Amino acid sequence: MNRLNRQILLAERPDGPLELHHFRERTVEIGEPGPGQVLCRIALLSIDPANRAWMQGRTYRDQLSEGEVMAGFTLGEVIAGDLPPGTVVACEAGWQEYAVLPAAAVRPVTVRGELSHHLGAVGVNGLTAYFGLLEVGRPQPGETVVVSGAAGATGHLVGQLARLAGCRVVGIAGSADKIRLLTEQLGFDAAVNHRSTSLRRDLRAACPEGLDVYFDNVGGSVLETTLSLMNQRGRVVCCGAVSQYDTSNPAPGPRGVPGYLVSKSLRMEGFIVTDFHGLWPNAERRLARWLADGRLIALQDMVEGLYSAPAALIGLLKGDNVGKRIVRVGPDPR
Repeated sequence: MNRLNRQILLAERPDGPLELHHFRERTVEIGEPGPGQVLCRIALLSIDPANRAWMQGRTYRDQLSEGEVMAGFTLGEVIAGDLPPGTVVACEAGWQEYAVLPAAAVRPVTVRGELSHHLGAVGVNGLTAYFGLLEVGRPQPGETVVVSGAAGATGHLVGQLARLAGCRVVGIAGSADKIRLLTEQLGFDAAVNHRSTSLRRDLRAACPEGLDVYFDNVGGSVLETTLSLMNQRGRVVCCGAVSQYDTSNPAPGPRGVPGYLVSKSLRMEGFIVTDFHGLWPNAERRLARWLADGRLIALQDMVEGLYSAPAALIGLLKGDNVGKRIVRVGPDPR
């Protein structure tokens, strides 16, 4: 086995939009696992908006420090250590080709279908869509569900799950091509462009009976717009705020809080997927079944090579991905 491990580090925390010079590469020797540890070879790396948020300050994890290996969710296989070699695992190994991790920090994966789906539709994004919509949003048949970032890794799954729940589904995306994708391929009833100067009017036309559930992936002005169109006792599911991540000066707000929440008896709730960790196995089985029988379509945007990860994240923050963006670091386990 090659004894060298290529890594990508956070060279400096950005003060403004993320750029390539904020990263640097390093090659080190592969470590040896000690007692209670495993050595993993990384196959697939998840690229997520949260990667940028982790640079800004403490969230549900510590802030990334300069000189640290970029954090990231991964899929790989155990090479040596306290789990059998060849075990496929999900872990937070970061942006590198190999990682020595505590055995307790990796989760063995029962592979259902394509391995890459375990970073997307049957992984964190699918679980986020599933629990955020069904447990937090609690849509009822006939209600109107709106999702922002609707062509993204989580959003495109949220819309399809809402359709399976018997709801009218409206997506918010950033281009005409994405809008066609949502309505022509994924079964959304309508979609609008968040870049439009008439977003509120467009959204009102797409939701003639108002919004019952809004699944928010972007925050900012889009969230402000949707609050004014919510129905009485509507639910706002706060999943992310990607519009505010790639900046040193996140916008205050949104305006309308608490006014609309009080006057319309709205429930606005944030969550992270680990809140529902004990319920993951059943959700994974359901998602895999819907994927296998064609009721759920998983969109993937695969990028080759660890060296591509910085540009892949920068592009994702600009909205140039469709579906789940993944970097292939190495071959799938056999």
